[in-house]
This record gives sequence, C-alpha cells and structure tokens, in this order.
Amino acid sequence: MATMTEPPTESFRISQLIYDTRYRSMTIQVVAFILIMLSLAWLVNNTIQNLADLGKDFDFGFLSSRAGYDINQRLIAYTNDSTHGQAALVGILNTLLVAFLGCVLATILGVIAGVLRLSQNWIVGRLMTVYVEGFRNIPLLLWIIVIFAVMTESTPQPRDFRGDNPDASMLLFDSVAVTNRGVFIPAPVWGNGSAILIAIFVASLVAIWAFRRYARKRQEQTGDILPVFWVSLGLFFVPVVLFYFILGRPVSLEYPELTGFNFTGGTHLRNSLIALWIALSLYTGAFIAEIVRAGILAVSKGQTEAAFALGIQPSRTMNLVILPQALRVIIPPLISQYLNLTKNSSLAIAVGYMDVRSTLGGITINQTGRELEGMMLLGLFYLITSLVIAGVMNIYNNSVKLKER
Repeated sequence: MATMTEPPTESFRISQLIYDTRYRSMTIQVVAFILIMLSLAWLVNNTIQNLADLGKDFDFGFLSSRAGYDINQRLIAYTNDSTHGQAALVGILNTLLVAFLGCVLATILGVIAGVLRLSQNWIVGRLMTVYVEGFRNIPLLLWIIVIFAVMTESTPQPRDFRGDNPDASMLLFDSVAVTNRGVFIPAPVWGNGSAILIAIFVASLVAIWAFRRYARKRQEQTGDILPVFWVSLGLFFVPVVLFYFILGRPVSLEYPELTGFNFTGGTHLRNSLIALWIALSLYTGAFIAEIVRAGILAVSKGQTEAAFALGIQPSRTMNLVILPQALRVIIPPLISQYLNLTKNSSLAIAVGYMDVRSTLGGITINQTGRELEGMMLLGLFYLITSLVIAGVMNIYNNSVKLKER
C-alpha cells in the first residue's frame, strides 16, 4: 500500500536573486535604487563642499530678509519693506493668475476654432486654418512682444481723456478706460452683508450642478429632457439679484477717474498682464484647436448620420453626440497644453510682468546671491503646480471616460 507524503518545501538560496526570474527583476530594481541614491548623495555632498569653498552655506534664511524692491502687479499687500518670502508669494500668485486666465480663454478659443475649422463654409474654415498655423509656427515670445507693443503704441495716453473735447473717451458708460498704461475697470467695494451674498452665489452654483446632475439621470432613466439651460439661468441670477436688494445693496462699484497725470480708483490691469494673457491664450488655443479637431474626427461618422436621421439639428448633434464622445480623446493631450501654458508664463519677464520667475528667480537671486536655493524653490513650485493640474484633470478624465460593464 502506497503512503502519501508532503512535498518537500523549496529552501531559498542567495543565487536565486540572480538566476531565478522571479527575483531577478527585484534585485535589479534594488541595485538601481541604491546606485541612484548614492549618486544623489555624492552630488549633494559635492555641491555643499563647493559652496563651502566659495564661502557660502546652504540656507533659506534669505526668505525672511527685506526685499527692497517694488512689484507693480500684485494681488496681496506688499511694499519694498516686505520680505523676500512675501515677494515670492506675490510672484506665485501672479503666475497662478495668468495661468488660470490663460487656461480658461485658451480652452474657449481652442474649442471654437477646432469646431469652426471643420466648417463646410470655405471662408470660415480657411480663416481658422490661418489662425492655427500662424500661431503654431511662430514663437510665443514674438507674439507676447507684438501684442504688448500694439497695446502700448496704439492706445491713447491718459491726457487724451482730458478736456471738453477729448481725443479719447471711456467705454461702457464711462466705466472702462483703455490707455497705454493699462486698462482701468470698476472695482467692487464689499460692504456689510457681502459675505452672505457670496454664500448665496456659491449655493446657486451648487444648486445648478445638482439640478444638471438630476436632469441627466432622469433623461437616462425616462428619456424626459428638462429645461436645463433656463433653470440654470434662473438659479444663477434670481437668488443673487433678489438678496442683493434685500440685503440693501451690500456690493457697490468704484469707478476709475482721471486725476492728475493718470487714472485713479478702480482696478488697474497693466498692459503686461493683458498682453501675456492674450498671447498665451491665442498661442495655446491654436494647439487646443487641433486637439479638438482631431477628437471630433475620431468619432465615427455614423454617429453624425444617425443623429441626422433622427432629425436632430447640427448644433445639438455637436453638443449632445459628437463633443461628449470626443472629450475622451481630447482631455489627455489637453492636460499637456495646460502644463505648457503654465510653464510658458515664465516668459512674462519679456514684458515686465512680475511673476515668480521675475521675483524669486530673478531679483531675489541677484540681491541675495542664493541662486541654488532660489532655483530649487522655483523648480519645486513648477513641479507642484504641474502635478496639481495633472491630478485634477486626470480626475475629470476618469469621470467622463467610457465605463465598460
């Protein structure tokens, strides 16, 4: 009679780390990691030693010392008595401002140009081709300088607005002044109750999002189409306007006025900011237009023919059938364009816009001599910003991509 015995357990041998394919890849990764860490340690030690030979140390204490220079465009309070850390913060906010405005406007321009480039109208299609090819094949720096030159040379001086018969006049019911020193627009003045009004506005946005989500689910379950646009429009305006008067008009406007040699009051948008914003938007918008065009062409033509066969109008076919499917193709390369726009904003120094490259990576380094620390902080800022943009867009991409069951 045969007896069953347990199979012998295989003992681990050191040679398996090299000859066994189950452990070989792990061994290579561990060795590569150790070599990379040793290389980095040698580079850091070598850098510190070289700095010590030059009489320098590795210290970020310069961020708390007095900056001593002015910044013309700022979103927070700052004077030349502020620290280099505050100057860097002002530059960071300026960079984020122009990057946000540029991404929004570039997306709008890119979507419109991408759709119109596929138009059957010969003139419209060729005009969009000229726009796309013109901006894609000319360096961005040239567009920034050209737009800045046009804004400073073709717009009137503040003194042209003076007199009984002025050579220039303000726009939009004498509320906006376009000059060679920038654009002056009304500034909001926040009074008592303005916080409540802002909270109501945010609640309206949340209500719009919730209603659109409910309408989409109901359409999927029953086929009923709710008036999403008109309800969203009502939710956007009615509560805010109603509570604006109930709270006694807590928000008013401060209009710019010509006093002395320049306008005072209101919000001053410098030509450097506007030129950089428009140039970044037009340049990136041309690339986005090609991405949108490719995304639309990636959708099967049968989808359009099926929509037309059901009697759906071309505009609704584009909005409800083509673009939702094209988004899955458009979003991944769109992330790269947003990252490029953010990094290209470092060209702001060409027109004197004080972004983080000009403050932390320029004047601060020149004054303190802390080029290594400054460049490390600058690189860290762009790295974190890029990772945040990519992370947010990837979340959105996962929410709209096709979910297979």
